[in-house]
Amino acid sequence: MNNSHPEEFILLGFSDRPWLELPLFAILLITYPMAMVGNIAIILVSRLDAHLHSPMYFFLTNLSFLDMCYTTSIVPQMLFNLGSARKTISYLGCVAQLYFFHIMGGTECLILAIMSFDRYVAICKPLHYTLIMNPRVCILLVSTVWLTGITYAVSEATATLQLPLCGLNKLDHLVCEIPVLIKTACGEKAANELTLSVVCIFMLAVPLCLILASYACIGLAVFKIKSSEGRRKAFGTCSSHLIVVFLFYGPAISMYLQPPSSISRDHPKFMALFYGVVTPALNPFIYTLRNKDVKRALVNLVKGIFTSK
Repeated sequence: MNNSHPEEFILLGFSDRPWLELPLFAILLITYPMAMVGNIAIILVSRLDAHLHSPMYFFLTNLSFLDMCYTTSIVPQMLFNLGSARKTISYLGCVAQLYFFHIMGGTECLILAIMSFDRYVAICKPLHYTLIMNPRVCILLVSTVWLTGITYAVSEATATLQLPLCGLNKLDHLVCEIPVLIKTACGEKAANELTLSVVCIFMLAVPLCLILASYACIGLAVFKIKSSEGRRKAFGTCSSHLIVVFLFYGPAISMYLQPPSSISRDHPKFMALFYGVVTPALNPFIYTLRNKDVKRALVNLVKGIFTSK
């Protein structure tokens, strides 16, 4: 039994508090379509509007695609878990979710850092912006980010799946996630906890420090701008990105930069709901409500659809 895996996992979720399940089910049923529609809209306007063919919107398109995949990797399972008495997921389904969820999450950590670097170059080195952030560099940066996210997820998830479960098939969570699987495993798992902490320092703490350093430089540069309109536009663009950064990094750091054995029972469930559902649903609104270019492009897209009809 130590070396075999169960045929399925039972995801306990909030089964000890059934009164929570219906409200959460309703919230997910509303926020999931919102997240999908909002992110699809950003991808469409970024590709169809010629004014948005710039590095900033190229990275934003990647972020929206990541958010769509990220939330899709867990929300259908959450809805099934919350909406039915059968709270199981097959072993292969759990493995697929584990890889997919962490590939998207790891890649998003890094794409947010690339977006802050793009803003740094645009505001602090405007004369060299088109030279530094040329299409070839943008594609290379995004490709590197995706490759790093995949490498992180495959290595960490594979190492976690090697841990013995000793016949245990109950996960006190809504989804299959690395820290919860490590906590559930039996036997010696200190090496897995240490590896996860070290890897997450590079995937979470280092990018966050680079983002904060970029915005410290941006802040100094913005105060030197003489035009009030220029300062307002720079603050508007950067504040949207900073809000998204804190919404994503805050819960992720609280979940991954502590040993899995010290995580409280309900902490992973609420964190998964937050960075897997709330953040992807809010991102499109944060970027559109604070960005005149995106709002204008959305209006033009809607007008174009109705005019063609």
